[in-house]
Amino acid sequence: MLCALIMAGGKGERFWPLSTDEKPKQFLKLIGDRTMIQMTVARLLKLIPLERIFVVTGKRYVDLLREQLPSLPLRNIIVEPVGRNTAPCIGLSAFMINKYYENSSMIVLPSDHLIVNEEEFLKTIKAADEFIHKNEEAIVTFGMKPNRPETGYGYIKCGSKEKNIDDYKIKNVEQFVEKPNTEKAKEYLKEGNFLWNGGMFIWKCKNVLQLTKMYLAKTYEVLNEIAACRENEFEEVLEEKYPEVENISVDYGIMEKAENMYVIPCDFGWDDIGTWYSVERYRTKDEDNNVFVGDIKNIDGKNNIVVGNEKPIVVVGLSDVFVVESDDIIFVGKKEDIERIKEIKKKVVK
Repeated sequence: MLCALIMAGGKGERFWPLSTDEKPKQFLKLIGDRTMIQMTVARLLKLIPLERIFVVTGKRYVDLLREQLPSLPLRNIIVEPVGRNTAPCIGLSAFMINKYYENSSMIVLPSDHLIVNEEEFLKTIKAADEFIHKNEEAIVTFGMKPNRPETGYGYIKCGSKEKNIDDYKIKNVEQFVEKPNTEKAKEYLKEGNFLWNGGMFIWKCKNVLQLTKMYLAKTYEVLNEIAACRENEFEEVLEEKYPEVENISVDYGIMEKAENMYVIPCDFGWDDIGTWYSVERYRTKDEDNNVFVGDIKNIDGKNNIVVGNEKPIVVVGLSDVFVVESDDIIFVGKKEDIERIKEIKKKVVK
């Protein structure tokens, strides 16, 4: 039985000032009429019923989550009292999901990615789930075929071994690689056996727990104690014990150490909506290559990104700038400085 775990605890600082600690990017309408997390749930519902879709998030986002996903069962919201990176939150979620659906498999995915070809995406999930059903100690991750020397993503180096499920090739993972510089990214693209790491993977819940026990023994011990407590004590024990888990990502804590790692080369139109440049890629542009969201008046402006809130914004004679209006601030800058937003935020927000 396949369940889904959506990770929705990130802050999305590269979308400041629209994305804030109080309302991060997964709860914003960045590339359409629905928020990123609403889009993520909607595409999964074509394959997995809502009662088997779980969301793990921080305490401060529970109300937002319930507001945007009112039909999601309350038990399916898994709450981290404090942020401790992805390995502990996935381990906690595996304990919870395994309690409701014993011997289930679990697809783990971010809440803020774009999938263009949803039909192909769901077929790929079904193939990966079938592989996991036949190979219960395996982990299958999704690797995106690169079309540019991207420096903003991690990479997966494919090995030479290959298996087939339906029409899909499943390759062994030789190595996970950190975000490269431009020259290295060009080498990866030329070599042809590197894929973008999409941060999505499928495994058996019991395998998650076994690997957590093997590689993150302290975290497993804490999570096991939380999961074993009585239902009426759960929230109190979670608050008390969860801060004791290790602060480590699932990539470092488990993936880079585990055997039986596989990857499916994918081509379903994936994008990590990580900066304003990614919004520019998918929003409608006018004849001067401007992206305008809101009530925007433009005179002789080209190649701009302008995101309004409540007030009209007039742009005259400016090119290659971005303007973002939030409830608290209006941010005006050169597009070339988009990658520096986190750095700029630190200088502005005290």
